[in-house]
Amino acid sequence: MFIQTESTPNPATLKFLPGQTVLGTGTADFPAPDTAGKSPLAAHIFAVEGVAGVFLGNDFVTVTKAENVDWDHIKPAILGAVMEHFQSGQPAIEGEAENSGHAEHTGEDAEIVSQIKELLDTRVRPAVAQDGGDITFHGFDRGIVYLHMQGACAGCPSSTLTLKMGIENLLRHYIPEVVEVRPVAA
Repeated sequence: MFIQTESTPNPATLKFLPGQTVLGTGTADFPAPDTAGKSPLAAHIFAVEGVAGVFLGNDFVTVTKAENVDWDHIKPAILGAVMEHFQSGQPAIEGEAENSGHAEHTGEDAEIVSQIKELLDTRVRPAVAQDGGDITFHGFDRGIVYLHMQGACAGCPSSTLTLKMGIENLLRHYIPEVVEVRPVAA
């Protein structure tokens, strides 16, 4: 098994590409070791000292390191953990992965929210997945769209620029009711 790695816009995060499907559908975010309970893959990776977060996508694993750790020291152990997991035959996650990842929203804004989710799914999320992350809808209130950033996007130095200059401009262009986009914590 050959696992490729790619850098991401977030220097604390690397994208690992095992060359096979990680999750058939959806994504799964494990921002801390104590959240990895349902994922044997995330548990294997968190066993490497210095790993601060794990994010699973369709065909990639994004790993975030602790601040005081150097990639040169932990990357070989992470590669070993990923390889060992896939050779074990265990699933990446037990049960179902998160479905669309978007929060539900009902009410008078349901049509606007549907348009927001559609734009996120078709224009934003595929591009963000290329960088090892995901952005999901969290809420909409009085023209403000709240988005949750995961994987390489969480804590990325360029995430504010991406959010404001990219996503906010896109949503405002197609949906006049959108006036601002803000990030939310999990």
